[in-house]
Amino acid sequence: MIPFNKPYMQGNELNYIGQAVSNGKISGDGAFTKKCHEFFEKKYGFKKVLLTTSCTDALEMAAILLDIQPGDEVIAPSYTFVSTVNAFSLRGAKLVFVDSCSDNPNIDPVAIRNSITDKTRAIVIVHYAGIACDMDEIMSISREYNIPVVEDAAQAIDSYYKDKPLGSIGTFGTFSFHETKNIISGEGGMLVINDEQYIQRAEIIREKGTNRASFFRGEVNKYGWVDIGSSFLPSDIIAAYLYAQLESLDDIQGKRKALWNRYNANLASLEAENLIKLPDVPSYATNNAHMYYIVCNDIETRSSLIAYLKENGIHSVFHYLSLNKSDFFLEKNEPVDLEYSDRFTDCLLRLPMYYELSLEQVDSICSKISDFFKNM
Repeated sequence: MIPFNKPYMQGNELNYIGQAVSNGKISGDGAFTKKCHEFFEKKYGFKKVLLTTSCTDALEMAAILLDIQPGDEVIAPSYTFVSTVNAFSLRGAKLVFVDSCSDNPNIDPVAIRNSITDKTRAIVIVHYAGIACDMDEIMSISREYNIPVVEDAAQAIDSYYKDKPLGSIGTFGTFSFHETKNIISGEGGMLVINDEQYIQRAEIIREKGTNRASFFRGEVNKYGWVDIGSSFLPSDIIAAYLYAQLESLDDIQGKRKALWNRYNANLASLEAENLIKLPDVPSYATNNAHMYYIVCNDIETRSSLIAYLKENGIHSVFHYLSLNKSDFFLEKNEPVDLEYSDRFTDCLLRLPMYYELSLEQVDSICSKISDFFKNM
């Protein structure tokens, strides 16, 4: 079986974990956490980064920092993972789901504008598959209405909007290092803070509501409970694993892009016959090869293709279920019809993508997909 995903070890992960243990500090904010922070701030010019235990936690920190209150409205895409909006639901926000674009799963800026009310307190966007949303349009809306933007960049490491790294454009960016992502630490995430006014409070929230970070920098002579918060910082063991991956970022990205390009070239003829649609990468976006997906013409075709690939030793999977159709949302809200979110829910199919996948295996997968459509 060719799996959908396989976690990759660069080679130094266990060595660095051993170093972290030898350092005598394996709790949060140790030597490897600092190395990771420095890497991201130097490479991408982020104002401030803080490693977290997950992207979910980074999103929850963003919701706290924006002081989201019960009844506040938060605009978000329906076609996303539950973590994107659960962070704001936990604060009592009313979720306002809007549709995807017609040609890709990213949030539609027109739909954002049409959904703004005097209760809107945040706009949460997701860079699906590491492909940038239309950030000029979104940030124009943000400035016009003075509404902060949170970039859920869980899938978007090393990807750009024009010349700007994703995660650096909104008020906050959030990243994931889950084992399904390009750069991994098993579980793990990161909050990027692009507005300096939030930096000090972010450190406090991340440290259980204490000013412990200021204490260790010598800025105060003792630390105590000064705000709400939780234990959002990861062990330095996790950071050690992550840092080994970061050292191989260019190599990992180069291999994934080669696989992505091979898929795209092999499947182009099926798109020309209108049998599938390939990923849309707008001119303003770069491609970080987080995933390769195709869009089938209907749910029946997708289901049959998944079964056919499984019979031939290939594990392919669909992705999100539109959150506007979820049981949790419908318990408290009226049904909302979102055409394109529902289309991607029914028709999008993800193909195997991981570092150790070979070009020959990609050729074999594409050959089986072609065989499927020939025999329909």
